[in-house]
Amino acid sequence: MESLTIKKLDDFLAKRKCTLLGVGPMSKNCIDASIEISNEHNIPLMLIASRRQIDSNESGGGYVNNWTTEKFSEYVKTHDENKNIILCRDHGGPWQNDYEKNNKLNFHEAMELAKKSFTVDIKSDFQIIHIDPTIDIHSKISTEQIFERIFDLYEYCNTISKKLNKKTVFEISLGKEDGGFDGYEEIKHIVSKMENFCRNMDFSLPYFLVVRTGNYVMELGNVGSFESTFLDKNQAVSKTNLLKIIEFCNKHGIRIKEHNTDYLSDRALQLHPEIGIHAANIAPEFAVVETRAFLSLLKKHRLERELEKFIEISYSSKKWQKWMLSDSKLGKQEKAIISGHYIFGKNEFVDLKNDVERKISLKGTLDSHLKLEVKKSIIRYLNLFSML
Repeated sequence: MESLTIKKLDDFLAKRKCTLLGVGPMSKNCIDASIEISNEHNIPLMLIASRRQIDSNESGGGYVNNWTTEKFSEYVKTHDENKNIILCRDHGGPWQNDYEKNNKLNFHEAMELAKKSFTVDIKSDFQIIHIDPTIDIHSKISTEQIFERIFDLYEYCNTISKKLNKKTVFEISLGKEDGGFDGYEEIKHIVSKMENFCRNMDFSLPYFLVVRTGNYVMELGNVGSFESTFLDKNQAVSKTNLLKIIEFCNKHGIRIKEHNTDYLSDRALQLHPEIGIHAANIAPEFAVVETRAFLSLLKKHRLERELEKFIEISYSSKKWQKWMLSDSKLGKQEKAIISGHYIFGKNEFVDLKNDVERKISLKGTLDSHLKLEVKKSIIRYLNLFSML
């Protein structure tokens, strides 16, 4: 039996023919913005926490507000009056957090920690668990090995969920996010393997299957080809392929989830509910919106010393490095904008922010101003996805 919150997602999809939104919890303001929007409009919203953002205490927590899974869950549940927020684990699996990578844990150790992290997720009422064992820091892994790891984690999470009497559904991915398109035959193969496994184990099929739709976020934009493919009349092959995949998944009761949907144009986003993409994740863009709003205030109030300090703290974190294109021409300030949200929880930034708040005059708090900008960005997606 599915949970009432998951039922809300199903009902919403059926009634509105929309694309559901997964919001990356990039900061406390982003989380608060999501909770407020879902309560004001009485709509279901998914908060999709990666292990780097939010993780169990044993795995070292995360960079978002220095929260553990337990604290994050408690905070959301306390503030989400209408119970519209669906807590989701994004990219759960071995080597999906910095601790496991930095300490070069072996396969057994990384899988054990991933399972412990999933256990805390399920205990903490995460209702959608994304199982993603596509990373291996020691060797190149085959598709069959990825399936083996999915089956292992799927069985483990189902067992824990049943034991704890929790209603958990799952999202799976097999392909590396790289801006490519999944082929129709690939998706048929994945669904067939999952159907056989779930039938034999008496498990429900995955709620979401991550399908590569040509999107990919790098630097401060989407460098994928979804937009050109779907807005260009000459790109019939990829378009037909994706429409066939959506139709196939609908027949088999699986919803497709798109990742890397940030920075697309209004028209490209409007196409999502039109062609039947069930759900899409947005994350880095909301963080960049908040960082830019903060920098705009510094510039408006001519706080040049504070601006330089922010750029130095953020740039020095080097968190921008993973987002760079090989021929990048971005300067220090743009790189600081990309990595800004990674430092929001650090004492150095908190002190700087408090200092800025004392020096400027705003209606309301500095956080309420930043949160409003994030809300505007989230609402843009909700409108274009036909959720509002």
